[in-house]
Amino acid sequence: MTDTAPSYSSVLLHRHGAVSAEALDEGVAAHYGDPVHEQRALARGRAVVDQSQRGVVTVSGPDRLSWLTTLSSQVLTGLTPGDSTETLFLSIQGRVEFAPHVLDDGQTTWLITEAREAAGLADWLTTMRFALRVEIEDVSDRWAVLAATRDLREVLPAETDPVLVWHDPWPDVGVGGHAYAVTKDHPGAARSWYEHLLPLASLETAVAGLEEQGYTLAGSWAAEALRIEAWRPRWGADTDEKTIPHELDWMRTAVHLAKGCYKGQETVARVHNLGHPPRRLTFLDLDGSQHTLPGPGATVELNGKVVGRVTAAQLHHEAGPIALAVLKRSVAPDAVLTVRDAVVQGSDDAAAADDAANGTSADAPATEQWAAAQTVVVPPDAGSVVGRTQGLMRGPRGGGMRL
Repeated sequence: MTDTAPSYSSVLLHRHGAVSAEALDEGVAAHYGDPVHEQRALARGRAVVDQSQRGVVTVSGPDRLSWLTTLSSQVLTGLTPGDSTETLFLSIQGRVEFAPHVLDDGQTTWLITEAREAAGLADWLTTMRFALRVEIEDVSDRWAVLAATRDLREVLPAETDPVLVWHDPWPDVGVGGHAYAVTKDHPGAARSWYEHLLPLASLETAVAGLEEQGYTLAGSWAAEALRIEAWRPRWGADTDEKTIPHELDWMRTAVHLAKGCYKGQETVARVHNLGHPPRRLTFLDLDGSQHTLPGPGATVELNGKVVGRVTAAQLHHEAGPIALAVLKRSVAPDAVLTVRDAVVQGSDDAAAADDAANGTSADAPATEQWAAAQTVVVPPDAGSVVGRTQGLMRGPRGGGMRL
């Protein structure tokens, strides 16, 4: 795994009002001047998101699907052309190392990744080839991803072909999967998400053709707001070096519990059948009176003690300021929490924080805080399915991984 993102700058960043995104989305626009309006248009299916900073790795050859199945958490051998799924590549300890979106066209398997995943994933897969009939290539410099809440193939200009489309399976529970979120109406069901793979050289043509039909551009902030509201996990945002799939409810779409041996399977099975994930994903409604948002890594506190970290936060066009956070399992689901951040997104405190870190300022940056109400995504008693009474919600059993 690498923390270094490839250097990339989208051709669409020259658009009027475009503001560059940071972190995972560096290289594309965070917004084009009106993020809330862009988000509304995206939710209505009338906007597209430039995600050309994403990584794309291809695996070709007759052994590709059976080989990828042996390496990953998902059964891919049954994929037919056009099928969409996702899988995880884990460490021996069961921790998430790569989490690509998977699409097969009958000859090639396409792995859509975050920019920081692509090179490391391609290198690792290459070392695992042995004598099998597979070819691996990082094609991130030739392919772009254009995302939307609807399938755009019928309206994209003909000259942008070929176009491949990955349809997000979230939050449907796949074959062999298991849902930890206890809810009848999962918010992810209201979010359709399509990632269109097209040649990078066709990106401007594709967007121009869509704009002629009334579509607009939305930035990465809009996409993130819809993702957070849907409780949808994202590699590099909601994960760290300790993340196991159970903590983020990834068992529903990315893990097949009945498949054969793969690296990390022992941990996946043991935690699911006999134990509990040490941490849990939760959704936070934030106090909106601050008119600011906490940044990734902001602390989540209970009675003055740190019990977790914010992984992502955005302003939702209907729900207001929202966030995802990973907490210790022992935190009570009804606990009212406090989010605290020394560097506030969109404020001048970032410069003050840099000065303090470099020893050039005697003044520490101001700290802001938000009251936060939980909606449980992964319950404290998730896992331990062997012998448990169905439908019984047990309370937490203390402890948990230190954050």
